[in-house]
Amino acid sequence: MKVAVFSARRYDRMLLNEANASHGHELVFLEDQLNARTADLAQGCEAVAIFVNDKADKDVLATLAAGGTRLVTTRSTGFNHIDAEAAAALDIAATRVADYSPYSVAEFAVGLLIAVNRKIPRAVTRTRDGNFELDGLMGFDLHGRTVGVVGTGKIGRIFGRIMSGFGCTVLGYDPYPQAEFETYGRYVTADELLAASDIVSLHCPLTEANRHLVNADTLARSKRGGILINTSRGGLVDTEAAVEALKSGQLGGLAIDVYEQEASLFFQDLSTTIIADDVIQRLVSFPNVIVTGHQAFFTREAIGQIMATTLDNITAFARGEPLVNRIEA
Repeated sequence: MKVAVFSARRYDRMLLNEANASHGHELVFLEDQLNARTADLAQGCEAVAIFVNDKADKDVLATLAAGGTRLVTTRSTGFNHIDAEAAAALDIAATRVADYSPYSVAEFAVGLLIAVNRKIPRAVTRTRDGNFELDGLMGFDLHGRTVGVVGTGKIGRIFGRIMSGFGCTVLGYDPYPQAEFETYGRYVTADELLAASDIVSLHCPLTEANRHLVNADTLARSKRGGILINTSRGGLVDTEAAVEALKSGQLGGLAIDVYEQEASLFFQDLSTTIIADDVIQRLVSFPNVIVTGHQAFFTREAIGQIMATTLDNITAFARGEPLVNRIEA
């Protein structure tokens, strides 16, 4: 099949080409993000492979369908950037990577927590400048603290298990409880989790129902001075509300690998440009905030599995086989 690969970076080209050796698809790599302006670039491609900041809404899908596209596959687990109902109406199949190394994201979330708590980025900057002063670098022991895990799927459960190993009390909130989580943690209501947790880490998909799950109201009801970690989707957090909570001290620290307006920022080098996004500029100015560019998934193991599954999805569609990773409308 001829496949348009949007948002293709150097590592996408290298790893997809390697994995494609056993599939034989014609891969057309495009650095552009998929959107209404670029959808015509997929003309004549039976499939398109997209990423988290590509936009496959109703209008884009209509353009793809008119150009002959019959499969949209995302190189991610989350699929909130695909209008599944519109795809079904246009007879376009949609697939995703339902599973890849959950350790990559869980371990990165732990790394963010330690870094923001112990102020490691500030310490590194100081020592590079020859400043070995400790004032302003004090953190707290994780041992004995309470950690709230919102979303106890595979990633959330691994994160919770790691935090249990630190000697933390682990609380969980999820509409769909998992027995494995209860071997080291305890389920509580959302309000109980917020009130009791010194650290809250988000591990849930983004839906319209939970957009801005963390907002001014939930932050006000959270334990004062707590740390918030988000490695899931930026839209789970009302960033403006988080900024206000940081200013008041209600939120004691924030470490995010995702951002609700990241589509115009992440996965590109903007170091020589003026960034017009005032909110992200305010965030990175706080000494108790860490922002990374959606890299939690970025390990050899995870990327290898993502590329392999993406090509498996395409090959299954080409052969008319069942799509085990199909996104249902």
